[in-house]
Amino acid sequence: MKLFSPLYRRAMAWSRHRHARWYLGTLSFAESSFFPVPPDVMLAPMCLAAPQRAWQLALLTTLTSVAGGLLGYAIGHFATDAILPWLEQSRYWPAYQTAVEWFSRWGVWAVFVAGFSPIPYKVFTVAAGALSMALLPFTLASLVGRGLRFFLVAALMAWGGPRMEAFLHRYVDRIGWATVALIASGAALWSLGAQA
Repeated sequence: MKLFSPLYRRAMAWSRHRHARWYLGTLSFAESSFFPVPPDVMLAPMCLAAPQRAWQLALLTTLTSVAGGLLGYAIGHFATDAILPWLEQSRYWPAYQTAVEWFSRWGVWAVFVAGFSPIPYKVFTVAAGALSMALLPFTLASLVGRGLRFFLVAALMAWGGPRMEAFLHRYVDRIGWATVALIASGAALWSLGAQA
């Protein structure tokens, strides 16, 4: 079933739009505090479309993502009582509980791991605020974790260039379904670990 090909073509079209940087920055900001779509889906095709601007795009994505993370921190810090009932009913509640546990176990390193990995970073930003984590370490860990992730994406896309675009265009559906399977497996293992 070709679900990812049309999405990929649309993302490539958006990546060449004259307001693409605004879209990327807005998506990066929103994803770090409340929006479910990661900015990689725009960053990667934008780096493919303009490899010479890959580092600028990675920097933009990193800075706006960390700014969004600071909003998530503020939400957790100032509005925990207001959002906790909603959070308990949402699909993010197990991830929030895991974030709280990770903070008690690893402190600021949990932010770094969440910033770099596919774990929902937004949950960790809200949890960091709710637990009143020190703001400077939170910001630095976010910058490093998010920066490593987005600069890695930019580097791979810029290095691959047109060959990578052709490869992705040809195999995007297989890659997409494999990614879904990996995320589902990871989520299942994560929830088993949280229950143990």
